[in-house]
Amino acid sequence: MVNLNLGGNGGSGNGNSDNGQAYPPVHYLHELPQADEERLERIFKKLDRDGNGRIDIHDLSAALKEFGLSHQYAERFLKQSDQTESGDVGLAEFIHYVREHEKNLRLQFTHLDKNKDGKVDLDELILAFKELGVEIDNQEAAKLLKRMDKDGSLNIDYDEWRDFLLLAPSSDLHELVKYWRHSTYLDIGEDLNVPDDFTQSEMQSGMWWRHLAAGGFAGAVSRTCTAPLDRLKVFLQVQSTKQRISDCLQYMLKEGGVQSLWRGNFINVLKIAPESAIKFAAYEQVKRLIRGNDKRQLSIYERFVAGACAGGVSQTAIYPLEVLKTRLALRKTGQYSSILDAATKIYRREGLRSFYRGYIPNMLGIIPYAGIDLAVYETLKKKYLSHHETEQPSFWLLLACGSASSTLGQVCSYPLALVRTRLQAQAVTIGSQNPADGIAAVEPNMTNVFKRILQTEGPLGLYRGITPNFIKVLPAVSISYVVYEYSSRALGVNMT
Repeated sequence: MVNLNLGGNGGSGNGNSDNGQAYPPVHYLHELPQADEERLERIFKKLDRDGNGRIDIHDLSAALKEFGLSHQYAERFLKQSDQTESGDVGLAEFIHYVREHEKNLRLQFTHLDKNKDGKVDLDELILAFKELGVEIDNQEAAKLLKRMDKDGSLNIDYDEWRDFLLLAPSSDLHELVKYWRHSTYLDIGEDLNVPDDFTQSEMQSGMWWRHLAAGGFAGAVSRTCTAPLDRLKVFLQVQSTKQRISDCLQYMLKEGGVQSLWRGNFINVLKIAPESAIKFAAYEQVKRLIRGNDKRQLSIYERFVAGACAGGVSQTAIYPLEVLKTRLALRKTGQYSSILDAATKIYRREGLRSFYRGYIPNMLGIIPYAGIDLAVYETLKKKYLSHHETEQPSFWLLLACGSASSTLGQVCSYPLALVRTRLQAQAVTIGSQNPADGIAAVEPNMTNVFKRILQTEGPLGLYRGITPNFIKVLPAVSISYVVYEYSSRALGVNMT
């Protein structure tokens, strides 16, 4: 038996810290087996990097890094184990926390061990996650089991389970699954990426709409901050000759002043909510059609199909807003007084079909964008997990992977996006036979625009305006991240 009061140097027995400040005792006498006492003291010494008998954030971060755990674990571990809020942890606090933590781990292990044989196999692990509303496939469960299984027996006993999770600041099974999400809080101005998957528990608790709300707000702020770059991109896309970015910027400032740089932004922000809601609903419905009564996790190919279908449905529903956004971004001072005025004038002059001009290249662009975005992201994810299986990735890493995959998706679909923008920008008056004031006599189509660009501008013409598109990625991603983090906290959800 060992006396575990709040001693300064590994439980000296005086109830005081090293600086003489008295703390209330965190626990009383423990009957601790000799083997457990020695085991916990060894762990404590490994964590106590400077050997002063206390574990602080620097000790913990450095030690946990060797265990393959991130700095976030250190912060959360210290917060939960430091009952006196002194900023560091002595041996008494450490053993008290670990003993309580091990009780929770024992309960979790008992819940996992369905046949009560003292071991957990692959089927039991998958079943336990399914009961918690978390769908994991055999491959993912096998990887998790392998990381815990030290003796290669293809199952885990309690000691292996305990050792694996001893330093994790939570005994919740949900936190064993790494949620690699990016589209809810990563907004670079395009809406063609594959929606995120939410767990059954998140759907039932209502957390899904909080994620979407936080993501929508982050997207609105991000788009507003980067609106000048977006308008510059659209302006360059419709130019038939090469224009310098500085010249276009000067023209826009001269024509409409600084505030003109935000033309078209309001409707760009306005369409976030309906598009996100429609895409999410369509994605969930297509997933149900693909899976049927089976609650398995979708493969990457099935996710692509579901995401592409959802994107098609949402884009079809809100496409008139896309056309209005382009027209408003390119309008001259005084041309339209409001969104309603623009819609009314376009309808009276060009008819209802004008609100779906460029629809075909837009739909075709979903396939390369969503496919490449998802494939690259999954590849980067698997590459990281193969080298850092037990380390929780930082959100800057997740954002880097997400922005890289989205950017590559944009590059591959950019020619279609450019043709779409040019078609959206061209006005065709009903019954017009003669061109006048920029009004085309013959209604253009995707094929004609492609041919004209290749003949007059060459292949590089299909990538006109892509430079400001690249420039806005970093600020857009950074702003999305920061705003999402704070708004999600306000709504009571975590980034993971």
